Amino acid sequence: MIHPTVIIDPDARIGENVAIGPYSVIGQGVTIGDETWIGPHVVIKGPTRVGKSNRIFQFCSIGDDPQDKKYRNESNSMLEIGDNNLIREYCTINRGTEDGGGKTILGNNNWIMAYVHIAHDCIIGSNIIFANNTTLAGHVAVDDFAIFGGFTGIHQFCQIGKHSFTAISSVVVKDVPPYLMIAGNTARPNGLNREGLKRHGFNVETINLLRKAYKIVYREGLTVKMALEKLQDLAEQSGEVRYFAEFIAQSKRGIVR
Repeated sequence: MIHPTVIIDPDARIGENVAIGPYSVIGQGVTIGDETWIGPHVVIKGPTRVGKSNRIFQFCSIGDDPQDKKYRNESNSMLEIGDNNLIREYCTINRGTEDGGGKTILGNNNWIMAYVHIAHDCIIGSNIIFANNTTLAGHVAVDDFAIFGGFTGIHQFCQIGKHSFTAISSVVVKDVPPYLMIAGNTARPNGLNREGLKRHGFNVETINLLRKAYKIVYREGLTVKMALEKLQDLAEQSGEVRYFAEFIAQSKRGIVR
């Protein structure tokens, strides 16, 4: 299942039932989990750990050096990829830097389409969809079930809340609270991601409470501080509203508005 043209460093560890296509390169310090499929012309550089049952398509560059001028080839730079991720053609995922904690982390069950770039020190959750040409700068954090439309660009140090949705060609320079739809350059809120919430089993009562929370933050002309104070009663009725409020309260870059 490993093509004879593949180059595998003696230090690399390859699990059971792993398939690797022609002319791929598996470097020093790389671990590939069981049942993972790697297409032709893929380069994986270590230290990188790839979990089980991933599919990595041709011409991807995984685990190469961070694109950060402060990087000095430090030994604690690494990439961790979980299980069951689909990584399509020409994707680039870089390792972490010392200043960012040393790790880039990708969770499980993510669907990463062609030409996606995930930069150094990004912390990516699970069940996330990255449409073609999505680009994440360094130190971006993304919560579970977010969806990125094609050609979305995320500025460094931004946080993206769970179940959020970016429209095509969105340019994001501030934090995106959970459950929102955003669009534009620069991105602005475009309502609650109601369809996405329905598809993931949120009940009508919860969605209605989140709609009220959205209107308090975005439709009543309040400052963020005033809106958070007004959200307190709703947050006591719903864990989702509480998470929404806590995300906004903890934002360091400020939220899209």
